[in-house]
Amino acid sequence: MEQVLCFKRANLPEEWIQKKTILNLEEDLFFKICSLLDFEFKQRDSVENNTDYKQLIPYIILQTKDFKSIGIYKRKGSEQRLHDLWSIGIGGHINPIDLNKKNSIKEIIIAGMNRELNEELSKMHKNDKPEFIGIINEEETNVGSVHIGAVFRILTDNKNDYLSGDELVDFQWIKTKNLANMNLELWSRLAFELIA
Repeated sequence: MEQVLCFKRANLPEEWIQKKTILNLEEDLFFKICSLLDFEFKQRDSVENNTDYKQLIPYIILQTKDFKSIGIYKRKGSEQRLHDLWSIGIGGHINPIDLNKKNSIKEIIIAGMNRELNEELSKMHKNDKPEFIGIINEEETNVGSVHIGAVFRILTDNKNDYLSGDELVDFQWIKTKNLANMNLELWSRLAFELIA
């Protein structure tokens, strides 16, 4: 059974867990706050409907450096509640495998993020690095009420160096200005507002 990294909701900063949170945050401050919070690995099925916990999800956006194109794919994966919606965020849960002798919460989150990127992209440009942007949260959906998003962005000059794996259905680059016309999952709408 999968175990996932969680924070107790009661311990999270109030501004992170508003009904709709779109919060630009400095990377150093984000990781400093995370380091002061106790995290736990809980059985995923025990927290999927337990709003006392927030499962942390690294949520990585792919965009060109001129901001004119953005990577998008159709939701499939294990989260049935998001199927058939479009997403700009690559990511997933942080698991105990991401500990692997890591000492700090920052190292654990980055290890989980990199594992997800390697699982969901069959190829990516080796010199492009994710940069932390901020936090997204929503309490309107069943999925949102038990997850919190740490948004990262990879800016690239090399669209052709990105190939999707099996989970990223219909992965494509579209014009950023056309994103508003897509049937996006709520987190993607929040994340797009965060980077806009």
